[in-house]
Amino acid sequence: MLPLPDSIPAADLDVLLARALTEDIGPGDVTTLATIPADCRATAHFLAKEDGVLAGLAVAERAFSAVDPSLAVTWAAADGDLVTHGTVFGAVEGAARSILMIERLALNLMQRMSGIATAAHRMAEAARPATILDTRKTVPGLRLLDKWAVRLGGAQNHRTGLYDMVLIKDNHIAAAGGIEAAIQATHAYLDAQARTLPIEIETRTLDEVEDVLRVGRVDRVLLDNMARPTDAGLDTTMLAEAIRRIDGRFATEASGNVTLDTVTAIAATGVDFISSGALTHSVCALDLSLKIALA
Repeated sequence: MLPLPDSIPAADLDVLLARALTEDIGPGDVTTLATIPADCRATAHFLAKEDGVLAGLAVAERAFSAVDPSLAVTWAAADGDLVTHGTVFGAVEGAARSILMIERLALNLMQRMSGIATAAHRMAEAARPATILDTRKTVPGLRLLDKWAVRLGGAQNHRTGLYDMVLIKDNHIAAAGGIEAAIQATHAYLDAQARTLPIEIETRTLDEVEDVLRVGRVDRVLLDNMARPTDAGLDTTMLAEAIRRIDGRFATEASGNVTLDTVTAIAATGVDFISSGALTHSVCALDLSLKIALA
């Protein structure tokens, strides 16, 4: 069976698949039970119907096994591979009933993950030398799969959740009483907890950038919505000026108005990282299919 990354415990994936199967099959797939004899065997082939990056093969393989461990899945490609329209990238052989019952769940997972991986790949290529990051704008319960797909596409993960880094955003700053107060409170908390975590702070204006430069004590500055769309195109003047002022004192990250059409211009400002929520919150599923034939 294909390996999973360390970030996805097999037991957690088993729970996710069990819930998804209960949601889809319920007490039984009545169409399959009504039309397909119990002893009917079949082979089905996985087909890419558009160009993209494959992701979720290891997840689909475990889905087939969850329904029927006797199903034999073989792959002609791997997670993270580029495929073109018309590529047959795998097959599953065994009881036709079992294949039909798990077909949609397996495809749903692969199509979503492959869509994310494809978008991440295209954006990462367009943004070089800046690094593309994802966000927490994921489907609840699917975050680890979404973020794995991002990595398979060649981009990188930002934080996994609210626990693995400090990201001080505008509402935290407002509630804390300002940038300096928020940074001081963060260090006091981490010291009291004897913890060391990366600290990033969001800025929306050049004045806020100056406040961060005055206070310091952060690892990265998030420059939010400083690249702004205009009738003449994307205006990156403010973003470029913020990066000039920071002058390498801290790592920089741009967010807001990030699309495949704008990311190259944003990267041209010299920003280190570019985060895009669209990678996971506006997924365009890659068109994959599973075509069955009698064995």
